[in-house]
Amino acid sequence: MTSFNFFRRQIVLGGIANSIKSFIFDKYFIYSLTTVSLLLLTWILLTASGWANELFLPGPVKVWQSFISVSTEGYQGSTLITHVYTSLFRILSAFFLSCLVGIPLGILMGASKSARSFLNPLIEFYRPLPPLGLYTLLVMWLGIGEESKLALLFLAGLPGMIIATIQAVEDVDDSYLRVAKALGASRRVILFHVYLPSAGPTILAGMRISLGFVYIVLVAAEIVAATAGIGWMIWDASKFLLSDVVIMGLIVLGLTGVFLDLFMRMLGKLIMPWTSFTRVGVT
Repeated sequence: MTSFNFFRRQIVLGGIANSIKSFIFDKYFIYSLTTVSLLLLTWILLTASGWANELFLPGPVKVWQSFISVSTEGYQGSTLITHVYTSLFRILSAFFLSCLVGIPLGILMGASKSARSFLNPLIEFYRPLPPLGLYTLLVMWLGIGEESKLALLFLAGLPGMIIATIQAVEDVDDSYLRVAKALGASRRVILFHVYLPSAGPTILAGMRISLGFVYIVLVAAEIVAATAGIGWMIWDASKFLLSDVVIMGLIVLGLTGVFLDLFMRMLGKLIMPWTSFTRVGVT
């Protein structure tokens, strides 16, 4: 048993290493890196030539200095790590709840027309509502603490998760279902051995989209009665025209989102190697 566990661990670690290696040396990754380099070069030229007002667009050096300053000395009493941890806790908690509720509901609505007819009006009604409008109501109901923030982020990620799961279930080949039923498979077996393997790639793509919506709403969730968080730091710094802190916060927020998305793509490749899920988007 010990040898088996050792070899299994080596296979998993080898799969992760190969995923990272294939990503780094992929030609599309090089194209993306070239785009980032060109943007950085343009930023340097704009600020060095004086074409852009440094008050509104500081140079990369000043932004880097702000990064070092906030990381070591902090901003408004909290270091950058604290701000990042606070925001990630809110994002991941709300995202986990969105997946926990959205995926089962999506499977139910995709497999049952009755359930879809009953629940779809509720989803379609609140999906286009503006986050700030919802936030006002949530603050009235739940107060200005963490509960209203998590509720807003949860509601931001839920519709995309449900809609993607519904589409994934509807796209499952009917022949798979007929064969499973002909072989006497139970509903539980059909769910875990037919629906989930077939719908998994689309569900994971929906999870990535849902995570993006949660990120978009983060700043709105952190502007009310917050004392820490990347979104709150960006909002607070903008009131004092600290554009270097604002840009630094946006870069940090964007990078954390990129790393989380890369993790989900590698996770999808590991648990579903038979699909081309990781080719969705830029790789």
